[in-house]
Amino acid sequence: MSSTKDTFATLGIDHAPGQEVRQASGTPDATLLGDPLLGDPVDFSHGDVNSDAFAPAPDALDEFVAGVHRGSRQAYTEYRGDAELRTQVAERLAMFTGRSVCSANELIVTPGTQGALFLALGATMHAGDRVAIVRPDYFANRKVVEFLGGVVVPVSMDYLSRTEEAGLDLGQLEEAFKSGARTFLFSNPNNPTGVVYAPEEIARIAELATHYGATVIVDQLYARLLYSGQQYTHMRASSIDASQVVTIMGPSKTESLSGYRLGVACGPAHIIDRMEKLQAIVSLRAPGYSQSVLRTWFAEPDGWLHERIARHEALRDTLLQRFRAVPGVVVRTPQAGSYIFPRLPQLRIPLHNFVQALRVQAAATVTPGTEFSPDATGSVRLNFSQNHDRAVAAVTRMIHLIDRYAM
Repeated sequence: MSSTKDTFATLGIDHAPGQEVRQASGTPDATLLGDPLLGDPVDFSHGDVNSDAFAPAPDALDEFVAGVHRGSRQAYTEYRGDAELRTQVAERLAMFTGRSVCSANELIVTPGTQGALFLALGATMHAGDRVAIVRPDYFANRKVVEFLGGVVVPVSMDYLSRTEEAGLDLGQLEEAFKSGARTFLFSNPNNPTGVVYAPEEIARIAELATHYGATVIVDQLYARLLYSGQQYTHMRASSIDASQVVTIMGPSKTESLSGYRLGVACGPAHIIDRMEKLQAIVSLRAPGYSQSVLRTWFAEPDGWLHERIARHEALRDTLLQRFRAVPGVVVRTPQAGSYIFPRLPQLRIPLHNFVQALRVQAAATVTPGTEFSPDATGSVRLNFSQNHDRAVAAVTRMIHLIDRYAM
């Protein structure tokens, strides 16, 4: 029984994105009840997909309703997703990623990209396996690996000292493979930093995975939200053999469709088959009616995505300017996505207390950097996919608190 408790302890969600603001035990420490800074609350732990900020593509709801009207044939699709939709999605992903996708055997629709992540790891690793994971990277990566009984082999990413590449320590990655790791998991663009792996980094990852016979699982959730002039290299279009890479994508973030819980994974038939078997006992399928919404993915109105990227880029630049004016704050310019990951100056209180102080005093909810790496004890992540004026005001209040608690 104790081992079961320990296993579930690795899934701690108290400070996970989206949870800070919902803590039932959230009576603030009395020492954090300083003078509140008035302003509209902003939850930077996830994006604002309301009409005030970034609404979904205009046809999304219509497609969902159409799915409802199709009734049981839409509600009870194949476990790996509606066949007609998979054909459509496979064609679009092949065009986007530069490598063909067989809709029948190499694609599965999942309950969000989080579902795809769990299924992909469950299909490629066993208890005791070593799995290479980047630090910092998506908060669930190490938690799922540890829950499944794997051993995390960290690979550092020196993102703050680079400007044109992610800064992955490729030497550490090779050492991880030499030590027995046969799975490498990473996000590109990186969550939480927003950096994009350079073509040379992707090429080297492909070389190492090929040499050591490793499977690469890449989360490309923000691969469409690239900023001005940014290059992007798809892992599956590199020199790596198609049998060694699983690509996870979905319309939840860039397209503001997170509430529909949709993700997709494409990869070799034998892994997709295992993912389907696991999905059949975990969730049966992605939400049936929601699957219809995938018809809008990659098919938004002309100019829709361009306008969305431009608005994100303008807000990103404003927030960077504000943070960089604060002594001791270090932040890299995100190359894609909607995350900014500033490293704060040394504070007089622990990071988690500061995060609570932000929520109580500044009406700003952020995610502590330790969710993404145990080493990120001085960083916080903000999802700036928000109303522009409210986000700027909240960051201004946040900066006041940094001044208040700085050493």
